[in-house]
Amino acid sequence: MIKKYFNLFDLSQKVDYKNEILSGLTVALALIPEAVAFALIAGLSPLTGLYAAFVMGLVTSIFGGRPGMISGATGAVAVVLVTLAQSHGVEYIFATVILAGIIQAGAGVLRLGKLMRLVPHPVIFGFVNGLAIIIFMSQLDQFKDAEGTWLTGTPLYVLLGLVALTMLIIWGLPKLTKVVPSSLVAILTIFGVVVGFGIDTKTVGDMASIQGGFPPFHIPSIPFNFESLVVIFPYAAIMAAVGLIESLLTLNIIDEITETRGRGNKEAVAQGIANICSGFLSGMGGCAMIGQSLINISSGARARLSGIFAAVMLLVFIMFGANLIEKLPMAALTGLMIMVAIGTFEWASFRTINRMPKSDIFVMAMVTLVTAVLHNLALAVIVGVIIAALVFAWDNAKRIRARKHIDEKGIKHYEIYGPLFFGSVTLFNSKFDVINDPDEVIIDFEESRVVDMSAIEALNKITERYHKVGKKVHLKHLSKDCRRLLNNADAIIDVNVLEDPTYKLVVDKV
Repeated sequence: MIKKYFNLFDLSQKVDYKNEILSGLTVALALIPEAVAFALIAGLSPLTGLYAAFVMGLVTSIFGGRPGMISGATGAVAVVLVTLAQSHGVEYIFATVILAGIIQAGAGVLRLGKLMRLVPHPVIFGFVNGLAIIIFMSQLDQFKDAEGTWLTGTPLYVLLGLVALTMLIIWGLPKLTKVVPSSLVAILTIFGVVVGFGIDTKTVGDMASIQGGFPPFHIPSIPFNFESLVVIFPYAAIMAAVGLIESLLTLNIIDEITETRGRGNKEAVAQGIANICSGFLSGMGGCAMIGQSLINISSGARARLSGIFAAVMLLVFIMFGANLIEKLPMAALTGLMIMVAIGTFEWASFRTINRMPKSDIFVMAMVTLVTAVLHNLALAVIVGVIIAALVFAWDNAKRIRARKHIDEKGIKHYEIYGPLFFGSVTLFNSKFDVINDPDEVIIDFEESRVVDMSAIEALNKITERYHKVGKKVHLKHLSKDCRRLLNNADAIIDVNVLEDPTYKLVVDKV
């Protein structure tokens, strides 16, 4: 069992060690400003975000269900935790992260990852597009000074030039060679230009110091009682849901890009273990990061080594290379993330608009809007799934039909097709002419299904209406699951008694 779930490398896959190591180095450099920024958003120290990035990245790379995917401290988690950090402090944050990890691991063990099948493609399109907008908009802060006003004059032109050069290298170098990741070349080139020419521009060190040691083991200093659980549980549940949704959607996106298949339940367990470890090692927790994952995949990484190397190098930077990394120009990382945003956006969604149903376009636009405006990824996905489900129910409610004819024996047949469920009950009831029908009626479900309790109640009502006027009803071609549903409902609703004392609904076999 351990070997099945926690094998470090897939031996059936050939690993390109050069690409894995270089991709991991690029990701490690890109993780630093993101982790620091998200920690500051949550009102925590920068090291809390950096430790989370290290722990999350290392654990999920080893144990996760999607090789090549990168996890770390994320904005979605930071937004969830900011209120708790302000009201109760960092110790409650650590306890919340641990509890969220337990919930996520439990979800994986219970195999709830399969619920991602309920997320329609328009929701994924909207999620990805909204996330691309968030990534792009977050980079605009680099064009502001410490007081929050937009840069002007020479500082602005220098920053724009360096960002543009970064983007040009990332775009153009792969057309010439793919020996090394273009993102890493761009970062090193901009670093060399800034240092070589003594250009005065914003650096990583201007955000905060990243100097630190190995993540210290720490049991959260909170009262272990019911009152503490009441405080942290709502935040832990939301964090667990947000983390799983973002991680599993990112997994699906990486699956599409690499044309391989990850394992959602295994990833859920790994995310849970990573958050538990993060909480005990002074980290703010996190989940999968689509931006860094795309950097990793676009750089050629396909195995677990890149994520492991990225996490290890991040720790090396924190412990030994802080002075050097703090000199890294933010322009290089800004240009890199803008290119990630451009690559993340599903431009194909524009080309298919004229061929997509209007309901799908609406769902996609709504999810994009909620994601981009509220920065609440879990809410955006939930809203999209609910809207898509309601649209699906509405469309199917209109599909129920009834073909009618009277046979040579004078028996009237209603041949139902389309699903019978809560949305189609009203239309189903309108198909019958109880008063004018002959004394014997057959309702044929060969091309239909009885789906839910509302459908059972509708059958009860229609047979009752016929019974009151002294007419006989036969239900034919009910599938086994429909019969089982009717039988189970016998103890819940009063199904009309006609001929069969066992099922209380006449089921004729053809």
